Amino acid sequence: MIKAAFVGFGEVNTPIDIIINKCKKAEQDLKKEGLDLLSVYPVTDDYAEKDINKAIDALHNKDFDLLVVCIAGWIPTHAVVKVTERFRHKPMVLWGLCGWMEDGRIVTTADQAGTSAIRKTFVDLGYNFKYVYDIIGKPSKSREVYDYAVAANAVKRLRNSRAGQAGYRDMNLYGTLYDGGSLKKVIGTEIETFEMLEIEQRYQKLDPKDVQKVVDNCMSKWKFLKPANPDGLKKAAGYYLAIKSLVDERGYECISLKDVDGWKKLLGFPPAPIFMLLANELSLCTVPENDSLGNVTQLIVKYLTGQCAFYLEFYEFFEDGVLAGVPDYIPAECTDGDITVMPAAFGELSEGILNVSKVKEGEVTICRLTYFEGEYYMHLAYGKGVNPGKWEEAGWTQPAPQLPGLKILLDDADAFAQNVMCQHYIVSYGDNRQKIRYLCDMLGINIIE
Repeated sequence: MIKAAFVGFGEVNTPIDIIINKCKKAEQDLKKEGLDLLSVYPVTDDYAEKDINKAIDALHNKDFDLLVVCIAGWIPTHAVVKVTERFRHKPMVLWGLCGWMEDGRIVTTADQAGTSAIRKTFVDLGYNFKYVYDIIGKPSKSREVYDYAVAANAVKRLRNSRAGQAGYRDMNLYGTLYDGGSLKKVIGTEIETFEMLEIEQRYQKLDPKDVQKVVDNCMSKWKFLKPANPDGLKKAAGYYLAIKSLVDERGYECISLKDVDGWKKLLGFPPAPIFMLLANELSLCTVPENDSLGNVTQLIVKYLTGQCAFYLEFYEFFEDGVLAGVPDYIPAECTDGDITVMPAAFGELSEGILNVSKVKEGEVTICRLTYFEGEYYMHLAYGKGVNPGKWEEAGWTQPAPQLPGLKILLDDADAFAQNVMCQHYIVSYGDNRQKIRYLCDMLGINIIE
């Protein structure tokens, strides 16, 4: 669960029962959203500062992702800052509660007098915070607080995240490169490169019985439209186990492989089924072609949504949207129906096991992290993914396979196309833009919408 510290403030002369009850209601609303709270209230501006010291002592050396500064009534700014300064390194929410109606009149404890006195001070102090306020007669802003807490937790997880890549810069692409120093400074993800030779060495040492178990227990669940070469299935299972051993040792949460110039060219083996096993059996984020920032985007989306954060790449732009698909695989989580595969070959490449499953339709958020002139940007869009109809990529053996894909309908497809940052974009279901905005705000990543 996501942990947050909750500190409720109210002025010493306000009836204490009112402050306690308002804070308790806000606390309960956050718990209903799913937050694990470390709560301290009421904190007043008592002359001896007993309440302030009580709050500092209660939170000292405690592990939490977010500090919720809950203003339940007027409170002098100094009383709040004396607490928050101890935790200025934490993301915060400045949450102003509200009054109520009683016998046709408004009764208030001057909550927004407190927040309006504090908000600018928080800006001046350089706090990383979100300001929300409740309105009489409207629902509590607890959901916004929760979403911001999710983003804070994702920021914390990103700081120590690790991605593994076999090889580097597949096809000599530019859009998949990254700057290691700035990535570590701004986001925190460490991208570690391992050589294909290391995978091959581990592959050669595998017990054939372990390989066969993967074929029998994992790949047998797939629906094959045509029989596949048994040696190809064993290769996929073996390379999966070799990579899995690295993942287990080094704690990788996402994987990218040198696809065209690596697995296909040097080993004669398209890696689509390897990606499928890594995604489906280990719940790893996966993207081909050494797509460094694609992997990082996946981690961001996965931490915010809990989804697999799968990739699609663009094939066509239309007036009302984009055709996005993949020439290799999709994870089981985004598959509509059976995991469907078939042996197929593309151009001069060796025949491999191709995923031809259908992609789930629905509302989708698509995004891509990029780096430009010393700053990070997140290109973000929301649309509806629908069945694209029949389409194929020229070059596949005929009859051409029906590749997984969606037509993603967008409000302004041209505006999206004019800002497109790479061929790969990361997809999640639902409208996840606000959580992504919150995270980018915390990290200083610019948003393009």
